[in-house]
Amino acid sequence: MAGNRGRAPARTSARTSARTAVGPDDRPAPRSRLKAARLGPRDVVHVGSAGLRSRPVRVVLSALGIAIGIATMISVVGISASSKAQLMQRLDRLGTNMLVATPGEAMFAGEDVKLPRDAVGMVGRIDGVEEAAATGDVGVSVRRSEKISEDETGGIAVKAATEELLKVLRGRVAAGTWLNGANGRYPSVVLGHVSAQRLGISSPGRQVRVGDRYFTVVGILAPLPLSPEIERSALVGWEGARELLGFDGHPTSVYERSTDASVQDVRKLIASTVDPHNPRNVQVTDPSSALRAKAATEGAFSGLLLGLGGIALLVGGVGVANTMIISVLERRYEIGLRRSLGATRGQIRVQFVTESLMLSGLGGLAGVTMGAAATGIYAYAGGLPWVVPVWAVGGGFGATLVIGTLAGLYPAVRAARLSPTLALHAA
Repeated sequence: MAGNRGRAPARTSARTSARTAVGPDDRPAPRSRLKAARLGPRDVVHVGSAGLRSRPVRVVLSALGIAIGIATMISVVGISASSKAQLMQRLDRLGTNMLVATPGEAMFAGEDVKLPRDAVGMVGRIDGVEEAAATGDVGVSVRRSEKISEDETGGIAVKAATEELLKVLRGRVAAGTWLNGANGRYPSVVLGHVSAQRLGISSPGRQVRVGDRYFTVVGILAPLPLSPEIERSALVGWEGARELLGFDGHPTSVYERSTDASVQDVRKLIASTVDPHNPRNVQVTDPSSALRAKAATEGAFSGLLLGLGGIALLVGGVGVANTMIISVLERRYEIGLRRSLGATRGQIRVQFVTESLMLSGLGGLAGVTMGAAATGIYAYAGGLPWVVPVWAVGGGFGATLVIGTLAGLYPAVRAARLSPTLALHAA
């Protein structure tokens, strides 16, 4: 009894302590709410790549659609940029400070407009002009032999040329030599790049029929992008043309090089200097404007191909969305099990959006690689600089990520809405 009486106060004290812990108003303390564990970046990558690792063949086929679209877009932009870079390199090498003066259109029908014989000297005296040269139409044909009819010219014109012409054009001789004070007085001819091909002549030393006599080919010019009319001509010396072919000495085209700062001022003065009485009889052109216009419009016709690439990219996105929907249907048991173990709807959404992003990202990387490789092959085969704009690579890869996000949203929401009990029961 004494022992029991000794223990009773202890039990009473325990009950009193329990009441005290409950609170003065005898209400139980609120229990803390359970919180789902957060997924770190490493966990997100792990769960997002699980579906890709388990179905590699489907992943490859789905990513291929994205890769084809991106490769098409990258290659189109890259090829266009490479061609434009080549044109700009030509402009830098040839310069944009060359002007050409030619006879203008006659005011009255039947009137023959000619430049004065000393037009080259007139242009050379203009302030800012550094070099000047001229060519003149001779009016005869060039053939391989006298057995070929004079009417079959092959589009090749015979022109008299001054010695400074090649320097003004910034051209070069691919084979042989250029006209000079010695050979320019004798029956010698320099063929342009295209005219040599049409005549079937690849090396100097051959003879061609110019007018009614044979001339020896002393040189063949390299291509001249700024002067296509010279490429299609057979050039003879100025004095030789006058003595041997009856050339009247009136230039047909006067070429001049001026300083970059004075090009526009020189252009305004050429016509009035060559023909002060009637400047309208002189027409001044800028050969480099054609290359500049071509460079500016380079890629204008690539819009259609870019559109096709965009369609391919869209089709690839639809394929990714279809793959993700099928993945949700096939993995209902996995989704239900994860939900029953505490995974939130947000975590399920993140899992499937991450999986879609990774799938699209793989396709984007493959597409960028394929597009850059295709551009490199085309550039190497055509002798172009290999240029792949950074904005095209970044934009193309960014487009894949956007498409991957959009393609994964609906399957992710659908997966998050699955009831754990129904998913496990259906499995």
